[in-house]
Amino acid sequence: MICFLTSRPDIPDTGELNPANRFVDELRRHFPEPCRALDICSDPEGWEKMDFYAAAIRERFENAGFCFESFKTLDGRNENRAAELVRSSNLIILAGGHVPTQNRFFRKIGLRELLRGFSGVIIGISAGSMNSAETVYAQPEEEGEAIDPAYERFLPGLGLTKTVLLPHYQRIKDDVLDGLRVFEDIACPDSMGKTFYAIPDGSYLLLAPGREELRGEAFEIRDGSIRRIAGDGETVILI
Repeated sequence: MICFLTSRPDIPDTGELNPANRFVDELRRHFPEPCRALDICSDPEGWEKMDFYAAAIRERFENAGFCFESFKTLDGRNENRAAELVRSSNLIILAGGHVPTQNRFFRKIGLRELLRGFSGVIIGISAGSMNSAETVYAQPEEEGEAIDPAYERFLPGLGLTKTVLLPHYQRIKDDVLDGLRVFEDIACPDSMGKTFYAIPDGSYLLLAPGREELRGEAFEIRDGSIRRIAGDGETVILI
């Protein structure tokens, strides 16, 4: 199994994949042919929105020259066929969206178990990348979540990696949620005894047998502090 866990794989408002940090070149090395893709949604009931994003991401890959024999979507309409759809695919896209909502769907369909023995390529986008971890840090992102004592910030994930990613760092690093700074007042205190990696768009985590590499700019959040550990074009070997 090869995994590309991205913040987002494309350049906003261009319809193009982001070639930064050798993402497109690396993907060409591993892209299965013929490719049978499966886009697994983040909101199983948000069909119209999920169909729109699935079509958009397919278009971006096709614009870059990647071809698909088939491109299917897994959501609430066909969740009873999850095992069949995963088994017949060699490229799986884990869509972006609301982390806890997607996490519940992944658990409902037993995706962690379905991916055991999967030998294809997985591409995570934002929430999909976050939910790929062994233990997911569901950083509060919607109004009320940061101050809700019942909101679960740590969830069981797909177990593809122990590395915990926080995407879109360049966009949300100065955000305030429920009167709290999302990194200094939320993520940093939650990192005590733990390690998170914040990455901007264009950076990604590459998982291959026996190795894990952070490619591109990255920030380590550990024990309450943030430090930049790599710049654009650089690689950090985690394993």
